[in-house]
Amino acid sequence: MLPPVIPKNDAERVQALRSFGLSKEQREDDFDQITQLASQFTNMPISLVSLVDDEKVWFKSSHGIDLCSSDRGVSFCSHTINNEENTLVLENIKNDERFKDNTFSNAETNPFVFYAGVCLVDNQGYKLGTLCVIDNKPNTISTSQLNSLKILAKQVVKLMELRKANKVLREVQGDLKKKNKELRSFAGVVSHDMKMPLANIIITTDILKAKYSDELDEKAIEYLTYLKQSSFTLSDYITGLLNHYESDQLDSGQQESFDIHLLLENIVDLLNINVDCEINLPEENIDLTCNKAALEQILLNLIGNSLKYNDKEKIVIDIECKVKKGIYYFTVSDNGIGIPKDKIGEIFTLFATVGNTDRYGNKGNGIGLSTVKKLINNFGGEIQISSEIGKGTVTTFTIQSLD
Repeated sequence: MLPPVIPKNDAERVQALRSFGLSKEQREDDFDQITQLASQFTNMPISLVSLVDDEKVWFKSSHGIDLCSSDRGVSFCSHTINNEENTLVLENIKNDERFKDNTFSNAETNPFVFYAGVCLVDNQGYKLGTLCVIDNKPNTISTSQLNSLKILAKQVVKLMELRKANKVLREVQGDLKKKNKELRSFAGVVSHDMKMPLANIIITTDILKAKYSDELDEKAIEYLTYLKQSSFTLSDYITGLLNHYESDQLDSGQQESFDIHLLLENIVDLLNINVDCEINLPEENIDLTCNKAALEQILLNLIGNSLKYNDKEKIVIDIECKVKKGIYYFTVSDNGIGIPKDKIGEIFTLFATVGNTDRYGNKGNGIGLSTVKKLINNFGGEIQISSEIGKGTVTTFTIQSLD
């Protein structure tokens, strides 16, 4: 018996094989279906998906025989991967000197007499193993059958590549979850550690202005006012960032039953509106069953934006809510300053701003709408915005009902 030749690039080939991360113990239906199909159209009792490792050949799928692995030195597949044609057909193994005294061809029961194998070639050209069919008696394989076997071999490689891609994706997802958890923890620490000093700065500026107003000139008073405004801006930024990362913790399955009017009235109270404003609630007071905390945060952001980014003497905000086939449809429209059309595609990106300042001269931080979109997507919905400069903005979004 002649042992198979070891390819010059065998170390790289074996490394390529192992990079797929396929389990040697776990059987998978997708591979088993291919070997079953290979046996059916070739009328062969045995078919294998074999993977040639450094010392062993192990079988990802075996049909018609209970076989997990074999030594590489006695494997027909080890010879197949050395052929330039990427195929090997042995009509009667007993007549081939290379396989004289071979363990499989000389077995007392069910000896391997016929063999036809085609290589499993990855996209880098490495021959990872074979898809082969075997008979216990001399046989032949037609050109059509061999071509079909080659097509199936390509499907085996595609399955392997899909498993590899999924493995990489799972690893990336795991890393992202870990980093996101660390980021949320960091945001919580920053929020706690920075908000108290900011609150002290705000209180201190008020004390300085109240206690030393007679000794401070107009410019000094102006500087203290700027300091206070900047502290509030930074505090809002930190709060927004924390809300953005905490939004992932809202359980999509958590549900409450409530009516839309009561929710909106509570939101209006939270906003503590001190300008001339008309907020029109939905005509019908619909009973909702969904994640109340998430919907409250969404509407709080959207209505808050309609208030802030509005230059009209009287602010008008219209809110609509309808339900259809288990989906809630919301619309929030206003008569605000509007958003440039070329900026609408960017406004849901974290930290992206359109350059507008609110009615108090403050610039947005680009966190609120990103949080809104993430919440809506997490709860199976979609959001769209249409706007016209100087006339206002219309925001529509959907939320899945949990009824």
